[in-house]
Amino acid sequence: MTVTIGRRELLAALGGAAVALPLAARAQQRAAPVIGFLGAVSSTQTVHGFVQGLKDAGYVEGENVTIEYRWADNQLDRLPTLAADLVRKQVAVLVATGGAAPAIVAKAATATIPIVFTAPDDPVELGLVASLSRPGGNLTGVYFLVGELVPKRLELLRELMPAMTNVGVFVNPANPARAEAQAREAESAARRMGLRVRILNAGTGNEINMAFATLARERPDALLVSPDPLYVVRRAQLATLAARHAIPTSFSNRDPVEAGGLVSYGPNITDAYRQAGAYVARILRGAKPEDLPVMQSNKLELVINAQTALMLGLTLPPQLLARADEVIE
Repeated sequence: MTVTIGRRELLAALGGAAVALPLAARAQQRAAPVIGFLGAVSSTQTVHGFVQGLKDAGYVEGENVTIEYRWADNQLDRLPTLAADLVRKQVAVLVATGGAAPAIVAKAATATIPIVFTAPDDPVELGLVASLSRPGGNLTGVYFLVGELVPKRLELLRELMPAMTNVGVFVNPANPARAEAQAREAESAARRMGLRVRILNAGTGNEINMAFATLARERPDALLVSPDPLYVVRRAQLATLAARHAIPTSFSNRDPVEAGGLVSYGPNITDAYRQAGAYVARILRGAKPEDLPVMQSNKLELVINAQTALMLGLTLPPQLLARADEVIE
């Protein structure tokens, strides 16, 4: 049977096809890449910096890129399951943040999906990359060495308290290698400065309570909290107990100081994650991790809580205030 199509019907069909083609093209444009974001702990600083790095490169979350967040809430045994979920979703890039553990887990989870990590330790020593300049494989990222800043943090405490002679140091025994390295660094720096140091294990909320009870009995002049994701999660507890026992406390990042701690000196986390976001954008545009050298974040920040200093009866030296990146009034 022969079907005859009239002129009107033919024009209508052609018009429909003309409309359908742009619609299909627009639908294809709307298929935004998906980024998997694997974090040991959630932090406003990290997300803000990362999203800003993407935005600076032309990727806006919710418009032309989607981010799937997975937080372990510092329960590191959850990381493999969370990473496997993101791999199953076939994300375009996997971001691993919040210490060495997420990066190590991400590397074990996939050898094909590009991975961008942030790590507070040397990624070569961690076995994440072959070298900083030529990472090889499917990983690259940003790293910041926080252990090397212990001498400077002790010097800042001494500026606040020139008569300081005794310092307590918190380390997290759940990460034995890092805890041992942090203890050695603190003991070495304290010895050079003529200080006595007391290393205390504080790897859970209850252990933090017990460590502060020990400090209350021994009355050191100050407390230095080692860098660890746990202490970001427990920042409110740390700040509250330091205030209750009137112990001037130094942190490696600003979160606990915003919660009421005295002082922090360490990497500018927002800037480091902005760099990570920029690297992810380059990978989305076709760059390969093996061709992107691992970056070291060298931007540091000093944050002081003036209200806490006043409560502790400390006078903030004008020269210290002048060097501070931010003073919380």
